[in-house]
Amino acid sequence: MSREPGVPPDAPGVARGRKVFRFAGTRGVPAAARRSAERRRHGLPLGALVAVAAATYALLGLVKFATFRASVFDLVIFDQAVRGYAGFGPPTAPAVGVFHGAGMDFLQLADHFSPILAVLAPLYWIHDGPQTLIVAQAVLFASAAVPIWRYAERRLGPPGAYLVAAAYALSWPIAQAAAFDFHEVAFVPLLSAIMIERFDAGRLGVSFLAGTALLLVKEDMGLLVAGFGVYVFLNRRRLEGAAFVLFSLGALLLIREVLMPMAGSGTAGFHWAYANRGATMGEVALSIARDPADALWDLVSPAVKVDTLVLLLWPVLFTALASPLTVTALPLVLERFLADRPQWWGSDHHYNAFLVAVVVCAGADGAARLGRRFRTRGRRRDLGLHWAVAVCVVGLTLTPRFAFDALWDPVFYQGEPHVAAAREAVATVPDGVVVEAANNLGPALSGRATVLLWGAGAPGAPWIVADTARWTYPFGSPDLQRQRVDEALRSGYRTVFERDGYLVLHRP
Repeated sequence: MSREPGVPPDAPGVARGRKVFRFAGTRGVPAAARRSAERRRHGLPLGALVAVAAATYALLGLVKFATFRASVFDLVIFDQAVRGYAGFGPPTAPAVGVFHGAGMDFLQLADHFSPILAVLAPLYWIHDGPQTLIVAQAVLFASAAVPIWRYAERRLGPPGAYLVAAAYALSWPIAQAAAFDFHEVAFVPLLSAIMIERFDAGRLGVSFLAGTALLLVKEDMGLLVAGFGVYVFLNRRRLEGAAFVLFSLGALLLIREVLMPMAGSGTAGFHWAYANRGATMGEVALSIARDPADALWDLVSPAVKVDTLVLLLWPVLFTALASPLTVTALPLVLERFLADRPQWWGSDHHYNAFLVAVVVCAGADGAARLGRRFRTRGRRRDLGLHWAVAVCVVGLTLTPRFAFDALWDPVFYQGEPHVAAAREAVATVPDGVVVEAANNLGPALSGRATVLLWGAGAPGAPWIVADTARWTYPFGSPDLQRQRVDEALRSGYRTVFERDGYLVLHRP
């Protein structure tokens, strides 16, 4: 008798055979009719959860945008790329191109390989501006709750599945990502959850399509799909698992070694972060093979890496460690922790959102596996429900530590006292010009001007919007920012606006 891959044969609500679901009081009901009835019954509360989550994430991002706490790096970069797609042109990102000395026509695909951004282009026909990306990201993040619910429902029943979906919605990796501009990671929780859930439902073709879509999100997503292939292999689907691994690793090499250099980076190492181990992926692999003990030590040193792993596993009470699905996340963990970029190691920014859907699904699977140690089905389901309640509570207890806590603070909505001056400064800049803007001011201009990051270089834009009172990336200190303004004034710029440390300079 067949059953869905990865699902225990006595899990509540699981298909037995091909046509009949084994639910109490529904023997003989066709599977299609049962599925339709279940979707209608659960669609409204699940839709409400998704709507509330999306509204919360959008509120967090839009308030930060309106109060000048978004940034050129990275919101403007993606805004420029999607605007290119929306105009049926190339996804150029002048902000990152000029910053790296590659020019105004630099393609975002050479920065990070994210052609999937093109699917957002039609939204720019409705509203052309960075706010569109913030709302789209909120909806994408929230939508992942649906496949997560379906995956958890097979193991824990509907009540537990709702709590697991809520725990995902509350999770700190999503909070941190929603609070930090827009990034390509917006697609990853949804696509990775679909990949996992559809395989679990026996729909390998759809699972493979979701994995293929992940490869279009970022150049390193081949690692995530390869990790899932290992899980498929361990799930006694040897041929399919090997196909996942080989296809994803082949795509990874093609993207990094061929497509990105063709797009304009000129080298596969545009964002290379492993100089201490080698200049290529092969050299890094050889370095690890030669000294595995050193590599293992790098995974736990410095201690922030251990802290991040604990923070990832604690929201599911470490039950993810009881599920083989956890191997899906291991390649991305290795990629981050073996790198020489400290910003990749911690809990800030958006990097942990690449893993959160995998961890939540693995946690639900691990809880179900642990529950099967009990003799009676009733006790097993009770354990799963108790676990789901606990992870929801843990998620709530973590919110004060991360970005969602700001939503309860009235000051968050007001912004800093200098926000009014910032609004006046950006309003001084006319539409359609090229402007160098301080990192927190550029997003407000990106919808109507070509924004470059104001930095130590001198790209020669006719307009500059500077901040000399507060530190702004990429300067080392406000003193250097004031020096940059003085240099601009000596080179022919004149001041057309000045207030609270903000200056607007124009060169006729």
